[in-house]
Amino acid sequence: MRGDKEPMFVKSHDIHLDEEYVHWIADIKHRYRSAQVKAALKVNSEKLLFNWQLGRDLVQKKAEERWGAGVVEQVSLDLKREFPDADGFSTSNLWYMKKWYLFYTQTEHAILHQTGAELQMLEKQHAAKLHQVGGVLYSEKLHQVGGEIQSSDNQRGLKLQQAVGETQRLVSKTDEEIGMAFPQPFALVPWRHHVEIITKCKSIDEALFYVDKTIEQGLSRNALINCIKANLYEHQGKIVNNFTDHMPALQSKLVQEVLKENYNFGFATVEHEIYNEAELEQALTKNVTDLLLEMGTGFAFLGRQKELIVGGRSRKIDLLFYHIRLRCYIVCELKAKPFEPEFAGKLNYYVNAVDELLKSDEDNPTIGLLVCSDMEKIDVQWSFKGINTPVGVATYNNVKIKDALPSQEQLAERVQLVQKELKEAKRLKQ
Repeated sequence: MRGDKEPMFVKSHDIHLDEEYVHWIADIKHRYRSAQVKAALKVNSEKLLFNWQLGRDLVQKKAEERWGAGVVEQVSLDLKREFPDADGFSTSNLWYMKKWYLFYTQTEHAILHQTGAELQMLEKQHAAKLHQVGGVLYSEKLHQVGGEIQSSDNQRGLKLQQAVGETQRLVSKTDEEIGMAFPQPFALVPWRHHVEIITKCKSIDEALFYVDKTIEQGLSRNALINCIKANLYEHQGKIVNNFTDHMPALQSKLVQEVLKENYNFGFATVEHEIYNEAELEQALTKNVTDLLLEMGTGFAFLGRQKELIVGGRSRKIDLLFYHIRLRCYIVCELKAKPFEPEFAGKLNYYVNAVDELLKSDEDNPTIGLLVCSDMEKIDVQWSFKGINTPVGVATYNNVKIKDALPSQEQLAERVQLVQKELKEAKRLKQ
């Protein structure tokens, strides 16, 4: 045994490392990562179950009626005094625990049991969905286009299985003992995400939609907030499209979940109230981060004004994306005006061009997305007839107009004029 007596720096040694050693080290690393996931999930599950049960206690015991209006503040003080190093015992956090429990239990009992059943099926549905569409890609191509990969299917599946197993143990008590049982998939969602959901959603259906999205796409808290602000629950899946005619049923459903009916371009500012597509495009791409947040999770930005040359003639695609989860290119055309039927033909042309020149055998068919200021659905639907590529039409709103403030030179001139007028007024008084 070395190193017990002699001082030394730890370093790599010149030893024989064979294939068996490499596999062994890889297995150790895998087991450690698995242990990390289990530990994190266990801690999260335990804390969330505690929050759920404390919220239940405040409701079932009718604490404020029994001990007075300040009882929540008193509970907060008692817990912080007993556990000074722990976080999460603020008065506001305790109120959120009560609100969390109430949010999911204030409807009819039958609906609650149905909701619980739907939640417990979540992990199975999600795992099956990811398996069928091929999950997240780990290819050099996506690294080149700037795709950002959060986790692999296996990792997500592992988290789901471990969370379900852990929460099954935690919620084994009967309904009579703990009230409404803690829904198992809730353990996959961080506490602050739950707070955002229950404070911003108007119904259980809407809340469960965002719970599902958080689990399915690994949404950060900011990404979740942006989804709620954009009212994804109302807009997602309602885009006018022909996807069902040109895609397998599952892929069509996934695409409709990804693309929105309306895009909130409130982060973009144009110079004048009347603007064209080029000005809109420039305003949108000035901050690509905000654009990608509004487009949704999984979008990788490949560029604007992507040039296409056919027969010596140059044409340009407004915006080109690659979607990691859908495994396909998305051609996006912008129109700062209401929909016109000829827009569909141009979009179809660009989709075909990308399929011919950029799409690989591993990619799914390219999707066309036209975003315009307004549309008549019948116009769009008739325009889709005869088009054999998957395309959809959405609208946008909330583009800001730059304030018409005077320039620095104009302000200086006005100041000089006012000073001159004041001097003249003073002279006249004398």
